[in-house]
Amino acid sequence: MHHFALRGYEGASLAHIAKDVGIKKQSIYTYFAGKDDLFLQICEDACKFEISMVMEDLVLAKDKPIKNILYNFLEQSMERYAKYDSTKFILGNAFLPPVHLREQVMSELYSYLDKLEELFIPIFNKVKEAGEISSMIDEEMATAAFLAVLDSLFVEMLYGDAHRLKKRFRAS
Repeated sequence: MHHFALRGYEGASLAHIAKDVGIKKQSIYTYFAGKDDLFLQICEDACKFEISMVMEDLVLAKDKPIKNILYNFLEQSMERYAKYDSTKFILGNAFLPPVHLREQVMSELYSYLDKLEELFIPIFNKVKEAGEISSMIDEEMATAAFLAVLDSLFVEMLYGDAHRLKKRFRAS
């Protein structure tokens, strides 16, 4: 995952990956049909890991005010990007997947995004029922709006610098 997260699909070398895990390049083919197969397995693993991290964060925050839940989630997303190759892998490939694997990668990433929506809709529904946000705001629309804010941070994580990311985060 580290090689694909750092160098992308094209820049990752099976020879370097094999060396780092202490095997010969040919041994990779014992477990994977090739680079594409390895990449797609890593994509699936990264998405599962990220969802587990998100679920853990949301369980810990479930009794906090909505402002804190959303703020902490954005903050933790930035921290995961700085800390985990899985987050870097997902973001890099969400914006620039390998062309020949685009359909498969995007299918996995859309499942990840659908799961994020599935996790946030009940949060917005709960605060709507509690009167913390207008009853006129649909929880699905509120979730989509929040995820759009998250997307803006993702863009800065990938293409901006620390100053621009902090500015966008504070504004969010």
